[in-house]
Parts: sequence; structure tokens; C-alpha cells
Amino acid sequence: MHRESSRDAHGEEIPRPSNPAVGGYQIPSPRSAPAARVLSFPDPTPHAISVKAKAFLFVDEASKRLLHEIERVGPSGATVLVQGETGTGKELVARHLHELSGRKGPFVAVNCGALPESLVEAELFGHEAGAFTGASEARVGWFEAANGGTLFLDEIGDLPPSVQVKLLRVLQEHEVVRLGARHGIPLDVRLISATNIDLSRAVSAGRFRVDLYYRINIATLVLSPLRERPDDIEPLARHFLKLYASRLSVSEPELPQDTLLALRRYAWPGNIRELENVIHYALLISRDGSIRTSDLRFVGVCAPGSHDSQCPIPAGEALDRALERLVSAPSEDSIHEHVEKRLLEIAFRQFGRNQVRTAQGLGLSRNVLRTLLKRHGMIESDPGGD
Repeated sequence: MHRESSRDAHGEEIPRPSNPAVGGYQIPSPRSAPAARVLSFPDPTPHAISVKAKAFLFVDEASKRLLHEIERVGPSGATVLVQGETGTGKELVARHLHELSGRKGPFVAVNCGALPESLVEAELFGHEAGAFTGASEARVGWFEAANGGTLFLDEIGDLPPSVQVKLLRVLQEHEVVRLGARHGIPLDVRLISATNIDLSRAVSAGRFRVDLYYRINIATLVLSPLRERPDDIEPLARHFLKLYASRLSVSEPELPQDTLLALRRYAWPGNIRELENVIHYALLISRDGSIRTSDLRFVGVCAPGSHDSQCPIPAGEALDRALERLVSAPSEDSIHEHVEKRLLEIAFRQFGRNQVRTAQGLGLSRNVLRTLLKRHGMIESDPGGD
């Protein structure tokens, strides 16, 4: 379905998702990528100035667990919420979910944060001719454009409250009512949402509807930042090095161990997209067939091995620091009980209060998890039970 570009009230062009039929997604065959599963855009050129991650590999154990979850959730057709920092590859994961679903319709991606607030409703739900000033003809919205396929709403937390109400109705009724229309249009659309913020906190703050939150949060996939899956860094670096060396028609340079160590120690606040930029620049200025540490242009506030207020500390290091402070501080309370309770609270909330997924995430059996949850009053004890 072809849609011409529209413009907002200031004459700026509203971004349109790429046509998936033209090519926005590929998964190399096992023969072409035997070492790791790769998700990538076949032609990343249109996204050259985007903050999107253009490749995702599953080498690190955390990534392998994520791939297992994706492949279980994908064919189900369930509504999915993808959580992760900017540049972690949320759209690539959403595209893979669409491929696994077997749905014949298109994959349509919309960045909610890029839509002018005055036009969000018309863009998502469509409008009839004369529905508002400037609406000279009827137009389908993104929901109708994705009929039979998948609609990916990136940065869903940016939707205005008034649109959240109408989105909830669309999901409940499986139909969309264009602006200016009186009758609904039946829909068969799988919704995948993404956010780089904690939506549960947005709900608590009154910025996001709790009923919509539970509606889009049937299944949750959490994408770890690159600093928390260090074993993905080297294969991703080599992937981008090969990509740009081929594009520039130059030989692929070596990555010495000290360079690989510098890449691994860096905190990567921009995640995969930043890694791509660093490798691209290093290739341009490298010499003698090797990329040295001096060729790596980091953003400055996050030099390798240093962490300040603007540079994320790797999760393991942050946990070590917190535990050291906790143990050294005098307290009459049981440190073990406190840590155990907080870990359970955070994990139980992170996995949507799903006991099976929480148990898997913590590496516990469900029976052990239930015992701990009861002990700390997070679920009710069974009548007559322990």
C-alpha cells in the first residue's frame, strides 16, 4: 500500500516507515552465518543518520536467552512490549517477531515520538475528508496500513493521554474509527510496542494509562544494553568492520587484542549504534592493515575504564560497589534478608509478576521462588500451607 508523504502544520515532512516489501529485514541462513544468528537490515543506507541499531547478534549468554524468548513468543501472535535503551535493536527484534508470526500482511514501523502531537490521532487511525482543516481527502492510518500484519509502535510512552484512550479502544474492539467517521473498520493487526523508559513508573506518575499498560504488556522482552552483554561486542565489531570494508572496497583490517580489550571495557552509552559509528570511523583512519586503540573515537565522557555521571557503569561493577557499601555500613538488619527481598521485588516487577519467567530469570525452580515470595509477603500463602 503506497502512501504519499504528508506534512505537519509547519510544513515539515512527517517520517514514514520503510516499505517492508522493498526490503527492511533479513536473517542470513545458517550456512552464511554459522557462528551466530544475525538480525540486520539488508540495506541500512536509508537509516544512516538514525539512532537505530542496524544489527543484532546472539553470542552472549544474555542474548541467547533473549533469542529463546523471541522464538517462543514470536509464533504466538501475542501483543509484545519490547524494553531497552536507545540503540539496542528494538526494531530488529520486532521485525523478527513478525517474521516468526507467519502473518502475511506488512510490517509497519512508526516512531510515536516523531509524530506532531496535533496529528498523532490522524496518523494512527486515519481520517475522512473534511475531518479537520487541511484534510482535503480521506486517508488510511497506520493501523489500517498494517492490517493483516504487524504494527510496531516505537517509543509508545510518548503518546498523548487522549490518544492512549483511543488506542486502548482499538485494541479491545479490534476495529479502528477514522477521524470524522461514524463506523469502525475491522482490523487484524498484531501490535508490538517499544519503549526506552520504565512504563511502570510512567503509570505511577500518571503519564501512562494503567489499563493500556496491561493491554500491551501481555509478553515483555527486555533488551540488555550492550555493556551488559560483552560477548556480543567483538562479533558485532567484526560484523560492522566487514560491512564497511566491503562498502569502501578496502581490505578488512585486523583487530588486535588491545583494541578488542578497549572495545570491551567501554560502557557504550549509545549501544550498538555507537559501536557501529566507532568501527566505521576507525576503519576510515586506520593504517597498516590494523585498527589501533588510538583509532577508536569514543564520545569523550565515557573513556574506556572510566565512569562518571554521564557514563553508565557496567551492571556487574555497579552491583559490586553497592554490595560493598551495604556490607561496610553498620546495620542491625539482616543484610542477606534485605538483598534477597530487594532482588525478588525487582525481578518480580521486571517480569510482570509472572512466576515462571521470574524463576527462569533468577535461575530458580518455581517452587523455590514461590517459597521466597511467600516468605517476603509478595504473594499470599496457600490456605493451610506453609
